Amino acid sequence: MSRTPHRSAAVAVALAGGLLLAGCGSGTPAAPGGEAATTGGSHVVRHARGESTVPARPARVVVLDTDSLDSAITLGITPVGATTTAAGAPFPGYLPAERLKDVKPVGTIGSPNLEAIAALRPDLILSSQARDDKHYEDLAKIAPTVLTKTTGPAWQENFRLHAEALGRRHEATATEAGYRAKAQALVAALGGPEKAKGVKVEVARFLAGSPTRLYLNDTFVGSILHDLGLGRPADQDRTGFSLEISPEQVDRAAADVIFWSTYGDAAKSDQAKITGGTLWKNLDAVRNNRTFQVDDNLWMLGIGYTGAGLILDQIRRDLTGTPAP
Repeated sequence: MSRTPHRSAAVAVALAGGLLLAGCGSGTPAAPGGEAATTGGSHVVRHARGESTVPARPARVVVLDTDSLDSAITLGITPVGATTTAAGAPFPGYLPAERLKDVKPVGTIGSPNLEAIAALRPDLILSSQARDDKHYEDLAKIAPTVLTKTTGPAWQENFRLHAEALGRRHEATATEAGYRAKAQALVAALGGPEKAKGVKVEVARFLAGSPTRLYLNDTFVGSILHDLGLGRPADQDRTGFSLEISPEQVDRAAADVIFWSTYGDAAKSDQAKITGGTLWKNLDAVRNNRTFQVDDNLWMLGIGYTGAGLILDQIRRDLTGTPAP
């Protein structure tokens, strides 16, 4: 069960017992059994809330959002704890299950369980101001805590901060190069930059209990489309998070290609009403069989290089009919 931002009695007891370690102080947190969790010194990491002194190669990492989970897994680190999108929800299915089987749930995104985190004796906590700014002081008493400003469109910048905090800069450089190479190969498979630019692509999301969204450029998926140089419908080729439409505004979803997903119970969204309507059926992408359903957990929550690589693979399969090299 997740906790409020206020320190609970259990956390106070842990503090008194010395379980919670200073977030920005010197020294190495103890691992289970009394041995040091990491060796090899420390380094100072500047982040959205200031500076934190972090072990050179953290060994017991807790991540509090899907982007930092993706970063850790991508860089070869299995966190000891991670938040989930909802109580009892699994970790993202696009990540290797064998890498996640020993990761302990520590509350939900935006509502971390401080006692559960403290019990894991982490030597580094990763999150963002958007999720955990109000929890920062308590988290920093448990372990050095590094926050990015936000998630989403800044995912590549955030990855570099995660890599710095994790002591994995060299691995990060190789990861970034691999992503660029995969993107370039996809553009070539599409016929080159000019042909890619001529294909107007949109990403639509049906949401239970909320209006349908068309995603703009300041999003994770929007940044990937930008990296590929793909065209965008005029009203979506702009800054911002999303454009909300009603079933009567489906003509605003006009594009050459539509990738779409559903969040929550499809029956409680506008999915059936929209896709069964005349406006949808008259869209060029629909008439040309260029609409593709995608995994919502990956496309919307896979905010990192592992997620991005899988999205590039799917775009390649759907738009070129060829697998990734």
